[in-house]
Amino acid sequence: MTVEQQKRQHLARATLVVAALFVASRLLGLLRDILIAARFGTSPDYDAYVAAFRIPDLIFLVVMSGAFGSAFIPVYAELLTKGQRHSAWRLANTLLSMTVAMFLLASLTVLITADSLIGTLVAPGLSPESRALAADLTRLLMLSPLCLGIGAAAKAMLESKSRFTEPAVAPLLYNLGIIAGTVALAPFAGVYGLAIGVIVGAAGYAALQLWALYRTGWQFRLSFDRSVTGLRDVLSLLGPRLLAQAAMQANLLITTNLASRIGHQYIASLQYAYQIFLLPHGIFALSVATVLFPTLTRYRSAGDYHQLQRTVGQTLRVLVLITIPMTVLFGGFSRSIVQTLFQFGAFTATSTYLVSEALRWFAPGLLAYAIVELLTRLSYAFKDSRSPVIAALVAVGTNLVLSLTLIGVLGHRGLALSLALATTVEMVVLGLLVHRRVRLNLSETLRGLARALPALATLTIATLWFATPLALATDPTRGRSFAQFFAFGYTVAAVLAAYVLIALVFGQPDITRLAATFKRMLRRPMRQIVAAILGR
Repeated sequence: MTVEQQKRQHLARATLVVAALFVASRLLGLLRDILIAARFGTSPDYDAYVAAFRIPDLIFLVVMSGAFGSAFIPVYAELLTKGQRHSAWRLANTLLSMTVAMFLLASLTVLITADSLIGTLVAPGLSPESRALAADLTRLLMLSPLCLGIGAAAKAMLESKSRFTEPAVAPLLYNLGIIAGTVALAPFAGVYGLAIGVIVGAAGYAALQLWALYRTGWQFRLSFDRSVTGLRDVLSLLGPRLLAQAAMQANLLITTNLASRIGHQYIASLQYAYQIFLLPHGIFALSVATVLFPTLTRYRSAGDYHQLQRTVGQTLRVLVLITIPMTVLFGGFSRSIVQTLFQFGAFTATSTYLVSEALRWFAPGLLAYAIVELLTRLSYAFKDSRSPVIAALVAVGTNLVLSLTLIGVLGHRGLALSLALATTVEMVVLGLLVHRRVRLNLSETLRGLARALPALATLTIATLWFATPLALATDPTRGRSFAQFFAFGYTVAAVLAAYVLIALVFGQPDITRLAATFKRMLRRPMRQIVAAILGR
């Protein structure tokens, strides 16, 4: 076996391990959302809670996560590749010290201005009581981005050393904290208990990764040395990176702001739909991009553009073949999905209708979300921060125009569709910009997709055929029973199995390759699987 084949096997194994942990995290996140839905439904309190997250999320993405995202990893990894481990650590310590200081200043500003931020920027349409609640929750939730940001720093350093297990396990702790807040605190503290659970989960997220990082020998030293090796390179990439992160969050701010003007249930319903929509994105696109990014960076540093193009092309085809079926399922089975997962307790039939409609109109953007994730990582592997910024700014402008246009025609469905279409525009713009630097072999991707057309056609017909009967079978107003869950699971599994089997019959190469990989994984002794998960 050649060295290159060994690298590809390691990459495939790491991707599967991280994907498995991402699946566990997303399933736990789904359980979290189910419990939250049963407790709060689409109530005004949950509207306020979702609105309260927007400013802390913005600060986390821009100040903390942005600094230790794709602007930091290529420079840090390059120092490690050159054997300059202590220089890499000094760079990380300096950047962490600076970002924490910036975060404290931003937090102080938010603590003072939370009421006006909620009332003007985030959710001006909320009632006075909900706006006051959202402002109080915003102040409380400012503890969360600090912990998540420190965790993001540790995550970036671990992944630069190709250690993916702890960063993939950490979100489990975050979700467990929120679940504990929902179950143990929310019954008597309301959404404040939920917010406390978020903070506890964020602390666990940071603690696990810091522990893993300390085991590698790293130690934190407070430093504001602006002459440290690599800092200039990181800062030159950081400005555009922060703009891209801010642009992404701006889209959610636009959606939340306009949704608050429609009525008190629409912020919550869009949030639930968005969480379901992101489930396959997190399992497939994020797991693949997370593992792939350091590999792309190494190929770029070594000048191995042929292997880089080959890896990106194969990944792109797999994402397309996985994402399109999920788009079809979300479009056809949206009502059944929401009924089966969420219609309990405070989550009423009205909530189901609002969430399922939003999910159906989010669905067309799923492929774009996945491809944008891959293309963004590819851009940053080439230290190209400008292309993602340009594409993201175009997406924000598109989303604003479409949202203002469609909200009067489609209501909250128009906001979901606007975000989907804006992300599609972002994908096209970013693809054109990236293609100038890396000549992607799109013809091979199109040929692979053509080989999957019979399977996609079968999946689409079957989904449309069973959509109405399944919605009736899973309707909770007819009573809850195990048969409803079985009918939902069996139908979804059957249409997906038909898709895979027909793709195999027609010899679709990427699905055949994925099937062979999973078959090999299942044949491995349990000891080898455990060793793979532990990275030993």
